[in-house]
Amino acid sequence: MSEDTLLVGLVSVSDRASGGVYQDQGIPALEEWLRSALATPVRFETRLIPDERAQIESTLVDLVDNVRCHLVLTTGGTGPARRDVTPEATLAIATKEMPGFGEQMRQVSLAFVPTAILSRQVAVIRETPDHAALVINLPGQPKAIKETLEGLKDADGKQIVGGVFAAVPYCIDLIGGPYAETHDAVCKAFRPKSAIRKKDNA
Repeated sequence: MSEDTLLVGLVSVSDRASGGVYQDQGIPALEEWLRSALATPVRFETRLIPDERAQIESTLVDLVDNVRCHLVLTTGGTGPARRDVTPEATLAIATKEMPGFGEQMRQVSLAFVPTAILSRQVAVIRETPDHAALVINLPGQPKAIKETLEGLKDADGKQIVGGVFAAVPYCIDLIGGPYAETHDAVCKAFRPKSAIRKKDNA
């Protein structure tokens, strides 16, 4: 794998999907959106697991520490129900909490549904001595995943509410990951001018 390749872990947390009751939709939705948004090479490591806190924690640790993902996105298990424990598991493996992501995810979702205030999505950094990754909890529904990552646009394509993915590439820069670029039409990544790399003219 090239040093420029972004390694992304995708974790779908669902008792029923992992048990074969229905087909998982979270991972395919994440892959589809990321392939459309990213302009740099990307490789995925996927996991479909039940709503078990210990298993969620061990999966996240493995994806960061052993697989060495730069970004890990989870889907599902973030509501107030008794079995929803993804945020607790995510916080348990964290080195740093990144509260701005959760705040913005709820802000985006509130533009669509009032029940967005029930979401407990969090984002964290997990660090080892020689590696770090950003871990973000996302909603379980494909439509909500796209809205959260991409944000809300008007009929002319102008951004009304910013999606959270615009801040992800620069966060990955800051924790030592590869320089990821996006397709502006889908999601325009934001970096300070001093952090933008000039493209080779060759």
